[in-house]
Amino acid sequence: MPFDELFALYPLAFVCTALLLGLVVGSFLNVLVWRLPKMLEREWRQQARDILGMPGETPLPTYNLMLPASQCPHCAHRILAWENIPLFSYLWLRGRCSACAAPIGKRYPLTELACGLLTAFIAWHLGFGWPACLLTVLTWGLLAMSLIDTEHQLLPDVLVLPLLWLGLIVNSFGLFTSLHDALWGAVAGYLSLWSVFWLFKLLTGKDGIGHGDFKLLAMLGAWGGWQILPLTILLSSLVGAVIGIILLRLRDRNASTPIPFGPYLAIAGWIAMLWGGQMTAFYWQFVGLK
Repeated sequence: MPFDELFALYPLAFVCTALLLGLVVGSFLNVLVWRLPKMLEREWRQQARDILGMPGETPLPTYNLMLPASQCPHCAHRILAWENIPLFSYLWLRGRCSACAAPIGKRYPLTELACGLLTAFIAWHLGFGWPACLLTVLTWGLLAMSLIDTEHQLLPDVLVLPLLWLGLIVNSFGLFTSLHDALWGAVAGYLSLWSVFWLFKLLTGKDGIGHGDFKLLAMLGAWGGWQILPLTILLSSLVGAVIGIILLRLRDRNASTPIPFGPYLAIAGWIAMLWGGQMTAFYWQFVGLK
């Protein structure tokens, strides 16, 4: 029986398959989040040397998403295949390296678990079909960008821009919205935060929003159309304000401490993609305008 017929007849099989796939992808995202910023830093250093006419650095060992093989950051023990099974290996090893017993960061199993649960939820919520498959890809991208932005305050173009173009391509077939609305969603998403950035800079002389946030909101607009942008901005601002205040108090930081805005945009945009229409309709009904 073909997979499409199997998943259509047995939705639970689709959800379980999505869960397993999400766990595996979550393991890959851990590698991506750890290595991509380092790869970009290498590239930027070389570009700066080329622009300044400086001699090149001594050739460094190959470093990409595939090489070198994963290893313990404490003792350089090479991670074996059985030690790299999502969630299972962490539990089996009791959260410690098998060679030096150094603790393994909790971010690794939590990323795998989050990716697995989000993937399974989309499968359950949307059922088997192109919308579920494509929204899953978007979810993986948003999760990776959120983790990188949280740790490095960086939203890499190499992740944001391909997803922006994919959103426009997907909506050229009218999958989530019309191409017209997707195009203007990308334009409005970029210009809205770009305008806020320059207004804040003119008033205070400081940068209030990172340039990556412009592109991220443009990408979300390309997927969901301009209609999801007001809800996305509102939700991200509310969530960001609440979590930001909590983090500042817990970490004893002052108000000038930069807080990445990308994760809040990603969470709000994801919610708006799934429930934006219902939430907007409920609001208009609540205020008596519909």
